[in-house]
Amino acid sequence: MDDMTGKTVVVTGATSGIGYETALQLGRMGASVLVHGRTLDRAVEAADALEQAAHGGAFIPIAADLASLSDIRDLAAQIERATARLDVLVNNAGAYMAERALTVDGNETTFAVNHLAAFTLTGLLNRLLLESAPARIVTVSSVAHFRGDVPLGDPTYARSYDAYQTYADSKLANVLFAFECASRFAGTDVTSNTLHPGVIETKLLHAGFPGQTGASPSMGAATSVYLASSPEVEDTTGRYFVNQHPAHPAAMATDQGLRESLWQLSEELTGVGVR
Repeated sequence: MDDMTGKTVVVTGATSGIGYETALQLGRMGASVLVHGRTLDRAVEAADALEQAAHGGAFIPIAADLASLSDIRDLAAQIERATARLDVLVNNAGAYMAERALTVDGNETTFAVNHLAAFTLTGLLNRLLLESAPARIVTVSSVAHFRGDVPLGDPTYARSYDAYQTYADSKLANVLFAFECASRFAGTDVTSNTLHPGVIETKLLHAGFPGQTGASPSMGAATSVYLASSPEVEDTTGRYFVNQHPAHPAAMATDQGLRESLWQLSEELTGVGVR
């Protein structure tokens, strides 16, 4: 395992599944891990379980509902109170809504949790990442992004809603965001990469694809952990990974105009800029 002693990592959606395993593996490497959950009770429970599973280590609970922009602002403040540096931000949390539902801010929930939350939190932690450089941003996407589009004309899906299409759109947004982050952080020693974790046995898989089975969450965490910790990728940025190797993303993910349009839309919907 790579040595992460002295490093501080934030993992969103860390109370179960891929996020939990990502936090566990990075904690075992020596990192101090801020364990995000939707509620403080769940975050505390997960942090305690992680400490027992890792036989020690520093697992710090933090909480926010990522469907709320106000909560995300509070989450960034929690992180800044908890640590003076941030070496790795793992944007892992995800959602899959079978039916259209709006957040308290009026955004569609799947798109808000999967993309807008990562965009907002990264923007709010912009200063801390830069001050901590070299630092890494790791954003968990999915092979589903190959089926995605960007809802520039209907960002709340008011005209039509399909659960899988909206999920795929949010996963394409993850890749576009990660690539544009890499461009905007160029020359700062802050890297940004994205990944497909595999088809993994998680609550999200069961919610979106009933009856389908997948690999273990520990296997699903492998590429996130690799991008968060490996010296092999310390200078790699703006890449899409599968099974810990660079892979070709969907053609739309390399569209500079689409990246910029999504960025502008994200700023308008969140009131936050990254760089």
